[in-house]
Amino acid sequence: MLPHIQSLLAISTWVRLRRLGGWGLVLLGVADNSVIPLTGSMDVLTIWLAARHREPWPYYALMATIGAVIGGYITYSLARKGGKEAMERKLSKRKAAKFYKEFARWGFGAIAVPAILPPPFPFVPFLLAAGAMQYSRLKFLGALVLGRAIRYAIAAYLGALYGNHILRFFARYDKWTIGILIALAVAGAALSLIQYLRSR
Repeated sequence: MLPHIQSLLAISTWVRLRRLGGWGLVLLGVADNSVIPLTGSMDVLTIWLAARHREPWPYYALMATIGAVIGGYITYSLARKGGKEAMERKLSKRKAAKFYKEFARWGFGAIAVPAILPPPFPFVPFLLAAGAMQYSRLKFLGALVLGRAIRYAIAAYLGALYGNHILRFFARYDKWTIGILIALAVAGAALSLIQYLRSR
């Protein structure tokens, strides 16, 4: 019964986000980059909305970027306030040390490059590392905006370019797509819960 209810909630949420259009991207972007990572959901919604051609594709790229930047900044700010201890509670000390090393080496690129890369590449740990290491707010925002703008511009452009093919795919495999998104969201939530329990 519980999985059935979760499926219905996920489907109704997905439908509402689609109806909200660009604003749905902003809401999803905030959640995806701050509360619970919803792997791939932003890309799928951006592509689907751009394929509908209700607005020019740069509009959807912009709205997706705004949502991702707001969510990313929330995560960065929380980690900045909590310091390295908060990062080490979220991840293991060994993993945290690895991200610190990568961040110290690449700086701006440690935010901009992962922000471009598609799922399943993990991005939230880089946001946490930037905050924990007290990285400059302006440089952080610059790198985040650059990376996410490139990523969602590519996604929206592809959606607009191959719109008819994409819409036919969604019409045929809509239930499969929603099922995959639900599975990914549940997996992300489960991993977050496991990490939290380990930190406790």
